[in-house]
Amino acid sequence: MKPTLLVLAAGMGSRYGGLKQMDGLGPNGETIIDYSIYDAVEAGFGKVVYIVREYFKEQMEQTVKAKYGNVKCVDGEPLQFEFVTQELHKIPSQFTLNPEREKPWGTAHAVLMAKDVIKEPFAVINGDDYYGKESFKILGDWLRAHEGKTGEYALVGFELDNTLSESGSVSRGIGTADSTGYLTSVVEHHKIAKAADGNIYGDNNETGLTVELEAKSLCSMNMWGFTPDYFEKSESIFTSFLEKNIGELKAEFYIPFVIDSIIKSGVGRCELLSTPSRWFGVTFKEDRPGVVAKFQEFADKGVYPTPLYK
Repeated sequence: MKPTLLVLAAGMGSRYGGLKQMDGLGPNGETIIDYSIYDAVEAGFGKVVYIVREYFKEQMEQTVKAKYGNVKCVDGEPLQFEFVTQELHKIPSQFTLNPEREKPWGTAHAVLMAKDVIKEPFAVINGDDYYGKESFKILGDWLRAHEGKTGEYALVGFELDNTLSESGSVSRGIGTADSTGYLTSVVEHHKIAKAADGNIYGDNNETGLTVELEAKSLCSMNMWGFTPDYFEKSESIFTSFLEKNIGELKAEFYIPFVIDSIIKSGVGRCELLSTPSRWFGVTFKEDRPGVVAKFQEFADKGVYPTPLYK
């Protein structure tokens, strides 16, 4: 079984100031998505599904066809691709959209857009985050081990001090697991940054208090593993969400909300997987030079071929 990689690439990146998904950061203009797909193929994935917006779908399809046309999976078969769009009007028919709302409904809504094209265990990642080879290997192995199962999900947790930005504070969901390694909660923290004393602090979203955070705490960077029954469960939760929020202009339906609902209802569980990889990305435009330098370092050390695709 070859799992599928679902790439969330519909966001514009308001803090960054442009379409991050198309930004060439590698030595030969490679994007962060290019590296993620390379790592996923090495880890045994067989298909990539892009979640995009309608206005740049054609551009993405053309780019993908030109760039990955010769990519083969580990079994020698061509890598497969699908493109689906996330638009704010794509909601259950019984709801009437507030005409003043402008943005789609968040990451969990984006994932639901792929329910008709994914029938196998799959991973979800952001299009503008670098997750590392080890992370894809860990998640790919987990997905293959859970083929045919239901109610089994996974979150790849990154050590907090491996996810900070030097360009500004960040928001992270800090995960807590029970003694068996399954997630009990993910608590969002905002304004996370390393202070002058060397410690990491952030604002707990539940209490509103600024707290010191453990550097090795495992946090979510939106790298998830799901068995395909996730779609049905998430769709039901989305309906309940819209019953309360259909008139709201900014309410968003996030993946952690869905997982929390599933865990609390007892219909599924989520394993917290640890990765040694160091995350990096372009949260802010000031992050770009550091990311460019990191990809050049990878090329110089032979971590990746250069160019990445031929």
